[in-house]
Amino acid sequence: MKNYPHCYRVVAGGRPGENFELISRDLPPLAIAAPAEFDGPGDRWSPETMLVGSIAACFILTFTAIARASNVVWTAVTCEVDGRLERVDNVTQFTRFDLHVRLVVPAAADQPQARRALERAERQCLISNSLRATFDLRADIDVARPEPVAAA
Repeated sequence: MKNYPHCYRVVAGGRPGENFELISRDLPPLAIAAPAEFDGPGDRWSPETMLVGSIAACFILTFTAIARASNVVWTAVTCEVDGRLERVDNVTQFTRFDLHVRLVVPAAADQPQARRALERAERQCLISNSLRATFDLRADIDVARPEPVAAA
């Protein structure tokens, strides 16, 4: 990892009647628009969906790094995030994020160790730590079924 501070630059732009885009060096442009809830078309990434998506992405990437460092064996992971946007004291803000994580591990895996890695990922996610909303993690750990052996 590079030394801190890390700096990131993104430019948003467009012209009237055209799509707006987010642009960052070495990345493909990302079409953006207001969500349907704010009278946008609802067919592009919005600041709201990007924020919720950033939490899901950060959780998954943080878990991956922790699992690698802790030798946690796993075969699949998903993180579904629901964000609640409300008006609080005349300010629109996200007040809550519910994370539902499903981790699949092999039968021989140390499930308590896997759960600790998930809980640690929630505590260490830099996006979550940068927000003041409430976070609730629900983690399910499933044991992968062995692959059937094909008859010869």
